[in-house]
This record gives sequence, C-alpha cells and structure tokens, in this order.
Amino acid sequence: MTDYPFLKDSYLSALEHSGAVTAERGWQPCHSAGESGWVPLYLRSHSRGEYVFDYSWADAYQRHGLAYYPKLVTAIPFTPVTGPRWRGSLEPTRLWEGVQERMNETGASGWHLLFPDQACRDALVDLPLAARQACHFRWLNRDYSDFEDYLARFQSRKRKNLRKERQRVAEQGVIIERVAGPLVSAEQWRVFYQCYASTYLKRGQLPYLGEDFFLQLAQTMASQILLVLASRNDKPIAAALYFLDAQQLYGRYWGCLEEVDGLHFELCYYQGIEHAIAAGLQVFDPGVQGEHKILRGFEPVITWSLHYLREPGFQNAIMDFCQEEAVHVHRYRDEAMTLLPFRKDGG
Repeated sequence: MTDYPFLKDSYLSALEHSGAVTAERGWQPCHSAGESGWVPLYLRSHSRGEYVFDYSWADAYQRHGLAYYPKLVTAIPFTPVTGPRWRGSLEPTRLWEGVQERMNETGASGWHLLFPDQACRDALVDLPLAARQACHFRWLNRDYSDFEDYLARFQSRKRKNLRKERQRVAEQGVIIERVAGPLVSAEQWRVFYQCYASTYLKRGQLPYLGEDFFLQLAQTMASQILLVLASRNDKPIAAALYFLDAQQLYGRYWGCLEEVDGLHFELCYYQGIEHAIAAGLQVFDPGVQGEHKILRGFEPVITWSLHYLREPGFQNAIMDFCQEEAVHVHRYRDEAMTLLPFRKDGG
C-alpha cells in the first residue's frame, strides 16, 4: 500500500510542523529509523487522540503505585485508520530491538501499536504482544455501477427510508459539491476549517488540528484529498474532508455551521459512497463509532491493536483481558451483521 496517505512524510511532518504533535501536547516524536526501514514512535503522556481506550489500564497502574505514562505508541496521531505501520522492509527482530531500545531510553511502561493492517500483524505474530480487537464499520464495493445499483441491493423498506433521507436534504435547499483536492480554493479551505473547528468549539474544546495542518496538506497531498461542501442560499453551511489512495476512501473530518436534518449522513456517508463507486475504490472507511452506519450499508469489521507492557504481571493481565473482550466484540459484530439493510437473497 505504497500510496497509503497517513504514513507519508508529508502527512506526519504536517502534524509536527503545525504544532499538533509535540511533547507539550503529549505526542513527543521519537521515531526509530534504520537502514531497512522506519517506524513512527511517540512518547505519550496521556491517551487522548488514540481511539483505543486504555484508561482502565492506566488506573490499574496508578492503584499499584506504578507509572503508566510515559508510554510508547506506534500510531497515526488522531487518525484511527487501519493500515501499514512502518516504512521499508523491517524485519520483526530489528523492529522489536528498536522499540525496546526506545523503551529503555525513555522509561516507557510499554509499547502500543494501533490499527495495524493484516500484513503488520502477520509480521509481528511471534512477538510477545497482546492482541486487542474492536468492531468498526466499512463500506465495501460489491462492483456497484452507481448509487442506485447499490440501493437496489437493499430491502425495499430500508431503501425507501434512505431515499427519503437524501430527499429531505435536497428539499431544505442544500446544494452539495465535491471538489478534488488540487481544485480547492483558499476560501474553501477557510470554510472547511471553520466547520471542522465548530465541532469542537460547540463542546467547549479546542480542535486537535490547527488550520496550518490542513493548509500544508493542501500544498503537499492535494491529489489524495477530496472536499465535500454544502451550501444554502449561496452561503456555505457544512463541509467534510476525505483522503484517498488507489484502493480506499477515508472519511476524516466534518463540521456544520447550520443544523440541517440528514446533512451529516449526506456529506459523510452518501457522498463518500457515490465517490467511491465513481472512482472504483474498493473500501470506504467513514471513521470510528456510530451504529447508525449499519442501516446505511456499512459492514461491521474487526480492527486490531497490539500491546506490550514491561511489567510481566500486567502484561499477563491484559492478555487475559483482551481474550475475554474479544468474545464480546465478536458477539457484537455477529449481531450487527444481522441488522444490515441488504436483501437476504443478495439481490
């Protein structure tokens, strides 16, 4: 997956140069580099922005008089998207040696590798890592010719509900435009950031990412960006930002300046599905969480994280925890599969 956007220098350096990823913000870069490859490593002083929730582990450490932070994390900051987690042809033993060296240098309590793809997990299978599972949702392209072909696979009632949902947006006077990254204007970037920041400000929080981050990507990664804009009465009211590579579409950020019934689903799901079909992309990852995705055709899939704690007793405990948790995760995934909107005959 050489064009996977989130492991590129341009993406990771934009996070650092824009000030989103710094030691002061709890993401101290301490990457491991060698002749055969490179692994992103961050020394963390908290767990926010990871989307693999280990707060109970940190609490258990504290109750036993131990320090859970700092910890080492291999991840894409603020980006819970499955994919490769190193560049080059690193051998597992070399990678593990580099990680252990960093743990010794920093005094980290352990190492956590978040959202690795199958190739990463296969490469690390012999390392002493606890494998944790979660259930997220993906849209899979079953060779659909267009959005109507996709809807034709739905059960009749659920197809009608989805059409009504899209129709409500149009009836409210909303105009939607998809803009390829190289064509996004400075004003459109300004509007997008205003929308993105509003999702945090409404909750009394500051956004993780500054405007400089997105403007840097506009200069270095425009060909892998798609912006979807919504307006009403010639006034911008919402925006959603996607990334893409040769196989997948990734829905990442969204925000609105006006509340419009159904607009979130339209910008963040339906527009993404339409683009994925038109571009021949095989998978659309709309982001974490959200059971409402199921009825819109996003299928439950298992995602992974790998964990190593230097305290042997705690490592054994989280291995047991992950095995028990996996039973519940698979039960949830199986139940979610029964709620998908598709016709039982496969249509």
